[in-house]
Amino acid sequence: MATHPRQGKKATEEMAQELIELYARRRQATGYAFPPDGDWQRDFETRFDYDETDDQLNATAEIKQDMEKGWPMDRLLCGDVGVGKTEVALRAAFKCVMGGKQCAILAPTTLLAWQHYNTILSRMEAFPVKVEMMSRFRTAKQQKETLRGLQSGSVDIVVGTHRLLSKDVKFHDLGLVIIDEEQRFGVKHKEKLKENFIGVDMLTLSATPIPRTLNMAMSGIRDLSTIEQPPIERQPVETFVLEYNDVILAEAMKKELARGGQVYYLHNRVDNIEACAAHVSKLVPGARIGIAHGKMTEEELNPVWQHLLNGEIDILVCTTLIETGIDVRNCNTLIIEDADRMGLAQLYQIRGRVGRSGRKAYAYFTFRRDKTLTDIAQKRLSAIREFTAFGSGFRIAMRDLQIRGAGSLLGHSQHGHMEAVGYDLYVKMLGQAIARAKGEPVRRDKSECLVDLRVDAFIPEKYIADGPGRIEAYKRIAAIQTAEDAADVLDELIDRYGDPPPSVSDLVNVSLVRVQASAVGVTEVTQKKDTLTLQLESLDLPMIRGLLVAFNGRVTAGAGNRPYLSVTLQPDEKPLELLQSILKAMAEILNGGEKAKDSK
Repeated sequence: MATHPRQGKKATEEMAQELIELYARRRQATGYAFPPDGDWQRDFETRFDYDETDDQLNATAEIKQDMEKGWPMDRLLCGDVGVGKTEVALRAAFKCVMGGKQCAILAPTTLLAWQHYNTILSRMEAFPVKVEMMSRFRTAKQQKETLRGLQSGSVDIVVGTHRLLSKDVKFHDLGLVIIDEEQRFGVKHKEKLKENFIGVDMLTLSATPIPRTLNMAMSGIRDLSTIEQPPIERQPVETFVLEYNDVILAEAMKKELARGGQVYYLHNRVDNIEACAAHVSKLVPGARIGIAHGKMTEEELNPVWQHLLNGEIDILVCTTLIETGIDVRNCNTLIIEDADRMGLAQLYQIRGRVGRSGRKAYAYFTFRRDKTLTDIAQKRLSAIREFTAFGSGFRIAMRDLQIRGAGSLLGHSQHGHMEAVGYDLYVKMLGQAIARAKGEPVRRDKSECLVDLRVDAFIPEKYIADGPGRIEAYKRIAAIQTAEDAADVLDELIDRYGDPPPSVSDLVNVSLVRVQASAVGVTEVTQKKDTLTLQLESLDLPMIRGLLVAFNGRVTAGAGNRPYLSVTLQPDEKPLELLQSILKAMAEILNGGEKAKDSK
């Protein structure tokens, strides 16, 4: 059943107004225009141990351009786990310090903050940059000293968790805030950041941007940079989705240990994690087992991570704590129990813990034997198996949008009106609402015309068996704007999959008809039994007269709440063909009128 776009229109208008107010405040705020790169910036960048990818260089250039503008930056940097987002962020942080400002880097966990702190110390050791950390790793005395340094300006870069949002943290002259793994921060934390630092440049890093954020980026409300190219030696993680099976999993772990590697075994229940560790020990006799979970203190966790890094633990039985854990390049097999109970972005993020070296990595996502998976769980596991290529973080977030809905862009809800009208239409409607709120002209789009006919318009699985191929075909068909586009799409489908069935041809025609209908001022086409009704933007009397003549009086017109045309189908007449005839006649009448005006 078709859902009319008006159901989401009021909500998008309200949301657009809310967005405009917040982002107008950021644009109107007086930002700091950082100076162009100097010799130290170039020296810092040449000290990077690896060859940058083109994507890294492009993202760095885009961020620097934003920083050199006179209004606050709000940029999202999206890239797969391990493609070099941190290095790009560090170049922005160094530029900030060279411009005489302070930089704050927020990480969702103490562990990740500690890793960033050590990375920054290593990268900037040759330069007079004062770096500190605010987290539970620091004593009360150390934290007081850091707070004084931030307020006096002696500390250039501070790394920390949401502790940095506390009231006692005051900056001397903050110029840049970098948020890492933003999907791990709550909405309140991020809104507090934007409220507190209206005039400050913001750079957000994410491998899988949450739907709310991605929707903002896709709607042109904030700027987006992507890194898709992996480091040269990196290989995709081979992913398996299967019922839990002791024999298969024991073999997978033994194979990893036999090649000198280590294993993450994710069991997400703290209450019986020790029993799980004992079970794993039986599956792989002689393996050195470690345990890590969120209820352990920092003092208890630190030795575990150190043992893992030193190769003194073969299999780490853990919870989702590893999602934002430290890099252990030798861990290249991942096993997850009850993977169907986790979110798509979370699964993708956890899979990014393996495959961080040049060695082939394996991920096993398991669910309980004989368990009936929900529709959403099936979609998530199917998507995680489907998206193994590098650069998939962005596509994962897009699929998450399709599965969950875009939700409120600023509020706390992750579900929204997008579910009623579909993601693509939702984003277009929001874009148009924002344009109206800004007083900009709104360009008509074919998605504004609803075509609801009694025709089978879809792509059968028998015609295109693989899911990604079907999705791509739907996208190509949805993008049709001209008759030439429609012909090209059909030719391409014939070349790849053979002659299309009637349902595919009708889908192509419906997509084309929406463009043609919108072009002649038709906002909606519906069919009830044997009657077609065309809702119009306005009642055009010459058009009505022309149609009466062209269709021998079959077409009737009315005003009602909105002007409309209606026509009754004759026996065996196909609704799509009749609609095409009417639209063709309307276009000819309009063109005739335009030519008559031109001749005068």
